[in-house]
Amino acid sequence: MKKSLLIVLAVVVVLVLFVVGKYNTLVGFDESVKTARSQVENVYQRRMDLIPNLVNTVKGAAAQESGVLIAVVNARANATKITVDIKDAKSLAAFQAAQGEVSSSLSKLLAVVENYPTLQSIQAFRDLMTQLEGTENRITVERKNFNDAVNTLNTYLRRFPANIIAAMFNFEKAQQFEAKEWANVAPTVNFGGTSAFPADTIPTEGTE
Repeated sequence: MKKSLLIVLAVVVVLVLFVVGKYNTLVGFDESVKTARSQVENVYQRRMDLIPNLVNTVKGAAAQESGVLIAVVNARANATKITVDIKDAKSLAAFQAAQGEVSSSLSKLLAVVENYPTLQSIQAFRDLMTQLEGTENRITVERKNFNDAVNTLNTYLRRFPANIIAAMFNFEKAQQFEAKEWANVAPTVNFGGTSAFPADTIPTEGTE
C-alpha cells in the first residue's frame, strides 16, 4: 500500500513538473512576442518623431506643396491613434493600414522634394533623410524579428502536448505582420536627388 502511494505521488510530481515546464516555455515564447512587438512599435515611433521636423524643413523650402505636407501630417495623426493588439487580427490590420498611410504619404513627399535641389542641399534635411532611411531599415528588421517570434510561439501552441497546456491556461496564437510586395523596400537617399520607394513599388494610400 505504501509503495503504491509513493508511486502515485511520484507520477503526480512528474506530471506537475511536466506541466510547469511546458507552461514556463509558453510564458517565455509569449514574452518574446511581446518584446518583439515593443521593438516594432519603438521603431515606428521613431519614424513618427522624425516627421514633424521633416515637414517643417520641407515647408520652409517648399511651402507650395501644402497638400502633400498635410497628407503626411494627417497620416501621422491617424497612426498615433491606433493601439495594436497582437492577438487580434483586425487590430493588427488597422495598425498596418495606418502605418501604410504614413509610408505612402512619405513616399509621395520624398518624390516631390526631388524637384527642389535647394532643399536637398540643406544639411538638416540631409540628416533627416539619413535618419529616416535608417529607421525604415530598422522597421524591416524588427518586423521580421516579430514575425519570427510569433511563428515560434504559434508553432509550439500547435504541438502536442503543449496545445493541451496552452488551452488549460488560455494561451492564444499571435498575429503576424502581413508584408505586401513593397513593405520591405526601405527608402533610399541619393544626395544628388532623394527617392522614397522605387517607382514600381510606391504604395497607394491605405495599404501596408
